[in-house]
Amino acid sequence: MYAILDIETTGGKYNEEGITEIAIYKYDGQEVVDQFISLINPERPIQPFVVNLTGINNQMLRNAPKFFEVAKRIVEITSDCVIVAHNASFDYRILRTEFSRLGFEYERQSLCTVELSKKLIPDQESYSLGKLVRNLGIPLSDRHRANGDALATVKLFKLLLTKDVEKEIVVNTVRTETKRQVDDKLLKLIEQAPIATGVYYMHREDGTIIYIGKSKNIKKRLNQHFTNDNRKSKRIQAEVTNVTYEITGSELLALLKESEEIKINKPKYNRALRKTKFDQALYQFVDANGYINLKVAKADHRKKSITTFSNRQQAKSFMHRWAEEYKLCQKLLGIDTGKSNCFNYTIKQCLGACITEESPEEYNIRAQQLIRNNSFDSQDMVIIDYGRDIDEQSVVLIEEGQFRGIGYFNLNHQINTIEILHSIITPMSHNRDAQHIIQSYVRKNKKLKIIPIPKV
Repeated sequence: MYAILDIETTGGKYNEEGITEIAIYKYDGQEVVDQFISLINPERPIQPFVVNLTGINNQMLRNAPKFFEVAKRIVEITSDCVIVAHNASFDYRILRTEFSRLGFEYERQSLCTVELSKKLIPDQESYSLGKLVRNLGIPLSDRHRANGDALATVKLFKLLLTKDVEKEIVVNTVRTETKRQVDDKLLKLIEQAPIATGVYYMHREDGTIIYIGKSKNIKKRLNQHFTNDNRKSKRIQAEVTNVTYEITGSELLALLKESEEIKINKPKYNRALRKTKFDQALYQFVDANGYINLKVAKADHRKKSITTFSNRQQAKSFMHRWAEEYKLCQKLLGIDTGKSNCFNYTIKQCLGACITEESPEEYNIRAQQLIRNNSFDSQDMVIIDYGRDIDEQSVVLIEEGQFRGIGYFNLNHQINTIEILHSIITPMSHNRDAQHIIQSYVRKNKKLKIIPIPKV
């Protein structure tokens, strides 16, 4: 659990500043579950330059509550939370100073979004909150007011959690949380789980990830894990003490994150899932008559394939579908082994390439169209899918036929340069599994928006 906050102060000498405004959003890793926003009477004058910066003046604070009047609420909303702030050392110091004046020792773990941003979003021109979120397409209103800056930090932190593929943030958070071992721990974990599409991470007591999975309904999937009685499930049930989640909105992004993060984190109970997810591939060659032939064969990483399939049956099903969709010859697709014309020619669904009645030039146009539609070879494009919220969409970036990463953008944010696109993307590894996941998903989801990126 995180307490994402921003504090405005009077300015002045070090450790003599007073709080003029505070905004705290309690965030469970998926959504804001509580909030506290208030002006505060600092009982000392505000520096003129601060008045000009924030717009908060002494007159506005005359009837505002003093810090001791809101201290209990701040303690409650940040209890069992990690403090998150942009330049956390400043906000955390100010809070501790105010509590110290009341004779109270205030201690929390803290995370700084400046430090996290420098690590996870390198090469930005500035890491000030205003410039950083503007470059990332994160909306920011009421700059230099606690609520506006805290809300922007919530959205920035949400992006940083997405970019943290090694899950250092959640692992460290779990490690610092107080563990309460209770008899109904599994029931509590199920109750807390979201009914949403995403990736879930099972942790043992020291924070180590022991299992990573994905689901279109995380709550339902956890219920299956915790009620199964096979050997692996029982071992997981005995070890798990916490489950964290990352909502993706898109099943495609969940599949890609699951595949990548299993390879990176190597959870002990995912060993069976580290193997390649496909064993059949589609290859092409040109025959003696000049026709493009397409054949399904066992996947061989030494050969360049058009696309891949999970199994032979799936490959056969798509080959029959493509023969009809593109009016291709079943013999040239390897699904009719007869010696004369193919069956589809008999029912007038093949134009006669099997008996050289249709020219290679005419036939190959349609065969190449199938290849283009199912291969990423040398293509630059983005795949647009569901986001995590109603005003958001997800994006998968392909450049030069290589999978580059995933990200999210607000519907009001114009992505008009490749640089902006790169800034919101979480880089991920291009490998055969990722390529298979994307191609399979695109085949099954015809309504996906796929946008070519123009060559510069």
